[in-house]
Amino acid sequence: MRKFGLLPRIILAILLGVTVGSFAPEWFVKIFVTFNEIFGNFLGFAIPLIIIAFIAPGIGEIGKGAGKFLGLTASIAYLSTIAAGVLAYFAASTLYPSILKNASLTGAMENPEEALLKPFLELEIPAPFEVMTALIIAFTLGLGMSAIKGETLKIAMIEFRSIIELVISKVIIPLLPIHILGIFANMTYGGQVQTIINVFAKVFVLIILLHLIMLIIQYSVSGAMSRKNPFAMLKSMMAAYFTALGTQSSASTIPVTLERTKKMGVREKTADFTVPLLANIHLSGSTITIVSCAMAIMFINGMDYSIFIVLPFIMMLGVTMIAAPGVPGGAVMAAIGLLQTMLGFDATMVSLMIALYLAQDSFGTACNVTGDGAIANAVDRLTASK
Repeated sequence: MRKFGLLPRIILAILLGVTVGSFAPEWFVKIFVTFNEIFGNFLGFAIPLIIIAFIAPGIGEIGKGAGKFLGLTASIAYLSTIAAGVLAYFAASTLYPSILKNASLTGAMENPEEALLKPFLELEIPAPFEVMTALIIAFTLGLGMSAIKGETLKIAMIEFRSIIELVISKVIIPLLPIHILGIFANMTYGGQVQTIINVFAKVFVLIILLHLIMLIIQYSVSGAMSRKNPFAMLKSMMAAYFTALGTQSSASTIPVTLERTKKMGVREKTADFTVPLLANIHLSGSTITIVSCAMAIMFINGMDYSIFIVLPFIMMLGVTMIAAPGVPGGAVMAAIGLLQTMLGFDATMVSLMIALYLAQDSFGTACNVTGDGAIANAVDRLTASK
């Protein structure tokens, strides 16, 4: 069972959800709906804790180290992440009206929520504080720890992060397939699943294409800076790409990414510094996935997805991705708070977002780590005289 990875479990959960929603009686479907009510509330409780646990020590740790070298690497990684989000926005806003034109949940009924079953009981688990409050606390603590260079609070926050990592990896991630099963069972029972599956397939293909385009852009720019063939550079990083497909973890792929980056011609001292750092702060592939999936959900729900709404979300997402825990699905966990506060996602939309994201998480991770090589090469070129 250990080798039965998250992606196969997500696919199996979707298939079982459709089967249960198609053939099971209402009371049986409502059992899963009730589980979703409880799990969704627990997730809402955990989100502010996740934000503080990862953003605060993440900023605190980035604030120390190699000074300008670190600042240059972090700046390029942030710009790459933002560029990925903007690329995804323009691709989605251009293509979705055509490829998703018949995939609306609002066309068949005035209120899509009315078609969904209600749980046997409604349980409220209040969050300790609002998401925006958690973000402000995290930034304040992170910047403060960086400024005072103290170790006591930093150690406490790192231990707190370890606890939340356990909650994610041992509770939230294992229960997500059941949660997704319940979402699809409820939507199938309410007659909405065909629309969702149609969206899944088309968005999945678009995301993979955008990942490839982003990698070509990254290596074209990096290759031009160092006068190297970008496609030869990309070819040398393919081992890291396919390793990440299997591990679904940037951190687990660091040894391979590091080895291939050095083979590409990046100086050893540059690679040793940048690759482990970029594995935690550069998530261009994950950003493409999150923006593409979020806009798909907004489109089928008839929501406004103008640049004035999505661009601030992308800018904040670039910072929040630093907080993404190093577990499968960690990036979308870190982004949930922004989806709720900045894009207005409700619990059902968040659940769909998680399902859409996790279905291709390994491809986003592969794009992340492969792009790390391009940034390491650019940093090496810019610091060649130092």
